[in-house]
Amino acid sequence: MNFQIFEPVYEAILSDFGFDRAADERARDVAADIATPFPLDRLGDWRGETVAIAGAAPCLSDEVEIARNADVVVAASTAADALRDRGVDVDCMVTDLDKNPETAAALTHEGVPVAAHAHGDNIPAVREWLPRFADEATLATTQAAPVGPIRNLGGFTDGDRAAFLADHVGAGRLVFPGWDFDDPDVDPMKARKLDWAARLLRWLERRRNERFGILDGRRPELDAALDPILPGHDDVI
Repeated sequence: MNFQIFEPVYEAILSDFGFDRAADERARDVAADIATPFPLDRLGDWRGETVAIAGAAPCLSDEVEIARNADVVVAASTAADALRDRGVDVDCMVTDLDKNPETAAALTHEGVPVAAHAHGDNIPAVREWLPRFADEATLATTQAAPVGPIRNLGGFTDGDRAAFLADHVGAGRLVFPGWDFDDPDVDPMKARKLDWAARLLRWLERRRNERFGILDGRRPELDAALDPILPGHDDVI
């Protein structure tokens, strides 16, 4: 994913939530002053592998074996703690530093790559935590235009950013333990973010010519939301 392709979707997200693009850019620039370049080959070779994109919904406790049986595990936020507590190694963590930044920092010092995301609402966390991460294991990301060592590989929430990262480096098959788009216990803002995560995963499966089971029964409504903003070359499957 390059930013020119992602930008129309990013602009739609900004408009829907009323987010400030300039704030995202300020966060990106703060991260750029701290981060160092992260060559993606430091992730290891995920080409053709089954990659588990582990979400942090409560159902993860019932779906741990999906992650355990995958070749690569990418954990979104607190899914990293839940999996490690159950003896499942995490190969990469994706976080915007809002829940368990201490886990993310510790993982980098163990040599586990962490994609640490800077956005307009987390500048204080970026300033506090990014300097505590091991540089060689830290991939700093933005949802705005990338600059310097900061990358934008697509996505909006921790979970769908993890999926876009895996796609970018050639993952063969994506599986999704720990996802629940209808979790009744999340607040309204989180529910709206989950709606966008579903849309972005639908976009990704269209681009990959793949079907993600977690989107079954949702595709018509997701396509209706996506088609007005997507580049015209995406094929619908």
